[in-house]
Amino acid sequence: MTIKTPTELSVDQADRPLPQLKSKSLWLEIALVMTIALGVIFVIPLLLSTIGQSFRVNMLGRFMALAIAALGIDLIWGYTGMLSLGHGLFFSLGGYAFAMFLSLQLPEGELPEFFVQYGVTELPWFWQPFHSFGFTMAAVILVPALVAGLLGYLVFRNRIRGVYFSILTQATLIVFVNFFNSQQKLINGTNGLKTDTAKLFGVYAGSDQAQAIFYALTVVFVVLAYALCRWLTSGRLGKLLIALRDDESRVRFSGYNPTAFKVLVFAVSAGLAGIGGALYTVQSGIISPKTMDIAFSIDMVIWVAVGGRASLVGAILGAIAVNFAKSFLSEEFPEIWLFFQGGLFLTVVTVWPGGFIGWLRSQALDNLKSLTGHRRRLMTYPKLVEDPEIDYERQNFRK
Repeated sequence: MTIKTPTELSVDQADRPLPQLKSKSLWLEIALVMTIALGVIFVIPLLLSTIGQSFRVNMLGRFMALAIAALGIDLIWGYTGMLSLGHGLFFSLGGYAFAMFLSLQLPEGELPEFFVQYGVTELPWFWQPFHSFGFTMAAVILVPALVAGLLGYLVFRNRIRGVYFSILTQATLIVFVNFFNSQQKLINGTNGLKTDTAKLFGVYAGSDQAQAIFYALTVVFVVLAYALCRWLTSGRLGKLLIALRDDESRVRFSGYNPTAFKVLVFAVSAGLAGIGGALYTVQSGIISPKTMDIAFSIDMVIWVAVGGRASLVGAILGAIAVNFAKSFLSEEFPEIWLFFQGGLFLTVVTVWPGGFIGWLRSQALDNLKSLTGHRRRLMTYPKLVEDPEIDYERQNFRK
């Protein structure tokens, strides 16, 4: 058996085709994501229908819409370190934008029913642009993003961060909740806007045909949202976001302007929440100020915490798993299911601080390696583990 010298090991390591390995890994990830997406679109509905649980398809579609918002939370909290407790606002703005468009799909000259009930005879000016489908699609993303961008600029330029940022997002949410609840004549107040009886391109939004299309579109947008977040958190920008999370002062002293990057990420996160809100609205059949409740925004944080911060996949899994668990437990234990939810969050905080994905990375994989006879990962500096000279000494001079 030939023993390689440290120099030879260094040459071998230098000759590894790292760009090719990265490219191969990327294509494998794309193939895996596409396979899962196709399975969710075509296979899962068939399986659920076969076992008499077809109503769960609509639930899965709604929970995947929530997963899009969870990706936005993971982007700003997991990677950038900004804990938003007001993302229900951006979620609701996207939902209201799409619901306003659907409410206007009426014969020429007619007004939505609630306007007639409150004696409104002319369509308010800010409703007028929502006759356009193109404007609505842009508003679903841009209105939440612009609100978040403005709020973020006012906050971040004054170097407000940490718990103070969380409090400000929650305070902003309360202001909008009170405003939306009080506007009976403009947006139907606490009753909200219904979408299931509206027509979209000649088809009722609540029909099985339309819901199947919305379900497939939700899967597509989950994939696109994941790809966007994956791109943003990769490369130099991703490293900069993590640096902002870990030590913003050092980033500032290095010559970067944290305000611009934080505003950008906050706006992107809000836009994702708006998309999730629009897709959730058309699959649930209604949007109301209830989605602006503080508890709902906190729930979003719980999904990410359970799935695993700074993992993206964890945000998706957490949103779907927690909401399905919530649904099952509320069906089986309607009086005490909230205790299960609280217990789950406490378990994550105390036992799984890194969430499910964090546990999978740190413990589960190491245990699996031990069972298969492979060496456990060393909890030390990566350079020491990868250094060929250290590896040579470890293999040949341990005795």
